[in-house]
Amino acid sequence: MDVIKVGIIGTGWIAEKMAITLRGMTGVEAYAVASRNLSTARAFADKWKFTRFYGSYEEMLDDEQVQLVYIATPHSQHYENARMSLLKGKPVLCEKAFTPNARQAEELLHLAHEKNLFITEAIWTRYMPLSHTINEILSSNIIGRPTTLSANLGYPIGDRERLLQPALAGGALLDLGVYTLNFASMVFGADVKEVVSTCVKTDTGVDAQNSITLIYNDGRMAALHSTMFAMTDRRGIISGNKGHLIVENINNPQRLTVVTGDYEVIARYDCPPQITGYEYQVYASIEALHNGWLESPYMPHAETLRIMKLMDSLRREWEVRYPFE
Repeated sequence: MDVIKVGIIGTGWIAEKMAITLRGMTGVEAYAVASRNLSTARAFADKWKFTRFYGSYEEMLDDEQVQLVYIATPHSQHYENARMSLLKGKPVLCEKAFTPNARQAEELLHLAHEKNLFITEAIWTRYMPLSHTINEILSSNIIGRPTTLSANLGYPIGDRERLLQPALAGGALLDLGVYTLNFASMVFGADVKEVVSTCVKTDTGVDAQNSITLIYNDGRMAALHSTMFAMTDRRGIISGNKGHLIVENINNPQRLTVVTGDYEVIARYDCPPQITGYEYQVYASIEALHNGWLESPYMPHAETLRIMKLMDSLRREWEVRYPFE
């Protein structure tokens, strides 16, 4: 495979961000886009210079030249769209949250394995170079043994219909909290002993902001917060007995700052130049396709499923339920 032809399902702002990304990449063609409305697909293709456009998802998936499908629809449609893609024999890069719940995630991963097809969750943080630098810094022991982590992510986006409606799997958790949970997982791993959480709900019954504390078997703690009411500083701070590491913008890390025990800044690492940051998940998908992998080592299927199960348990505790469940 020399140039990978990518097809996008959906034409919203996330699809536009991916279109910008594809146009700036090498070894990738912004090939096709599909909408349930032909004129919408045509307008998107014209704007972003896609080769083909389709007025139904099925038509695009029947195009033999599409080699990778990026799913950019609301959370509630991910399962159906990804399943359709797999049944048509297409590898899938599915936007986060992978699915609204673990049951759907498990079914998709089983189907992909059965069909011998690649699928991965497009949670961009997992694939970024600076995300991997974090673990290199921690492994160097420069801040000592990390025992405490905090992370927050918030934007004033609570008026968006997609986020307000239970039928669209709305709420802060699947849109923003998924990043804080992944951040904690990337740093502290999966050995969680106890979860303590609370949330504030919207009038429509989804979580608008939440606070989650993860307590690990070895005594480490992660305090996580996400909200769709406020613009937060988006910081992650990892603290050890010799100092701490500050991560600017946990979902697209822009700078890492190492602070020693006497509160002196001793190192900074800046984000390398990027198109949008989405390119890394596409390149990771291409790497997997070239190597015949069914999953990406940057976001293993087991991690996707574990975090989906954790979010399911949080929603059960908060009594946030989607009507299709």
